[in-house]
Amino acid sequence: MRVLVVGCGGMGSSHARAYQKIEGFEIAGLVSRHPESREALNQSLGGGIALFSSYEDALDAVRPEVVSINTYPDTHAAYTLQALQAGAHVFLEKPLAVTVEDAQAVVAAANQAGRKLLVGNILRHHPSWIRFIELARTLGKPLVMRMNLNQQSSGPTWAVHRSLLETTSLLVDCGVQYVDVMCQLTGARPLRVSAIGANLSGEIDPAMYNYGQLQVVFDDGSVGWYEAGWGPMISETATFVKDVIGPLGSVSISGGSGLRSDDLRGHTQPERLLLHPAETDGSGRFAQADRVYDLSGEPGHDELCEREQRFLLRAIREDLDLSTHLADAVTSLRIVLAADQSVRSGKVVSL
Repeated sequence: MRVLVVGCGGMGSSHARAYQKIEGFEIAGLVSRHPESREALNQSLGGGIALFSSYEDALDAVRPEVVSINTYPDTHAAYTLQALQAGAHVFLEKPLAVTVEDAQAVVAAANQAGRKLLVGNILRHHPSWIRFIELARTLGKPLVMRMNLNQQSSGPTWAVHRSLLETTSLLVDCGVQYVDVMCQLTGARPLRVSAIGANLSGEIDPAMYNYGQLQVVFDDGSVGWYEAGWGPMISETATFVKDVIGPLGSVSISGGSGLRSDDLRGHTQPERLLLHPAETDGSGRFAQADRVYDLSGEPGHDELCEREQRFLLRAIREDLDLSTHLADAVTSLRIVLAADQSVRSGKVVSL
């Protein structure tokens, strides 16, 4: 299947390397705003790939069967609609869109076109996170879910973060993936969202914030919070919290030891799972010892991207039903957009 890769930055490059490894995909074109990024990626892939600065020109010239969209979030909906209209299946990096209305329109267009649309929630393809969710579902209800992704970023990484903050908030951009995990954990309907945020940098729009925290309440009584901070001022303390507590115990993922908080490996290659059973014996002591699951040897970031693309190929070939996946993507987006609204309004947002 001929693939057009749109966006040649970090995620676009990772997905391009995945397509090159998978029999059944052929990279037919690379699109980016800056010639340096597409030329560098072309060379790293061995050269000979058609290069474009215009997405529309690339669609017309390549006529791809798959379009891989790895651009900033404010382009996601429009680019996906154009790809679907051109008859292509779509891989779309999260978030699905920057408004709920646009997200719903994209999903409706994919259904109408009869094409597969896979949203890049990479944790859905991560063995450690799949196991984490399975274990957390044994803890009873309600659940308390605690997660964060703080990054003490500087240099090129802070430049990327600043660029992202020009189009969407960090609660939306990175929060949507962890809120998606919360939705999988509870299987419940979100009721309301509250959030706080602060602008800690003179280098970003005064109306934007580079620290935020959201709280979400579900109709089964479960609650969750998510925290994110980007920038050179962010603390390296407690940057990696992935923890779920239920009546029957708790389970947590630990990782990133020895790595800086802005190192992607620390977020995608956890080191262990810890399951703590809450049951006590007649003397009030714990009846079972904590269980530790070693996560060494788990796939790295590029391997996870390859898993995503192999799933996309399977979804196309076997005509898999992705309706639940897309409904979940809309729900998690609705929650993080409500959080952004709460930061700006200072009010609790009912869903």
